[in-house]
Amino acid sequence: MNSPFEAVMLICFGLSWPFALYKTYTSKSSEGKSLRFLFLVFIGYISGCLHKVLYSYDQVIYLYILNGLMGGTDIALTCKYRYWTPSAPPKA
Repeated sequence: MNSPFEAVMLICFGLSWPFALYKTYTSKSSEGKSLRFLFLVFIGYISGCLHKVLYSYDQVIYLYILNGLMGGTDIALTCKYRYWTPSAPPKA
C-alpha cells in the first residue's frame, strides 16, 4: 500500500458513516442533513476513485468505493425522507 495516511483518513471517515446511516434510517427524518454537503463529499469519493484508477492504483481504492457506497446510501435516505415520504398530518 502506497498511501497509509490516505487509508487511515478514509477508515476514520468510514467509521462514522454507519452511525449516520443508522440515525437517518431509524429516525425516518432528514432533519439536520445538508444534501449539498453530502453531494460534495460524494463527489470527493468519486474523484478519489478516479485518481486511483488513472494515476495511482492501490488497495485504497476499495476504501473510496466503500465510503462512496455509504455516502450514496445516506444521500438516498435523505432524499427519501425529505422528498418522497409523505409527512404526517398535523395533530389536533
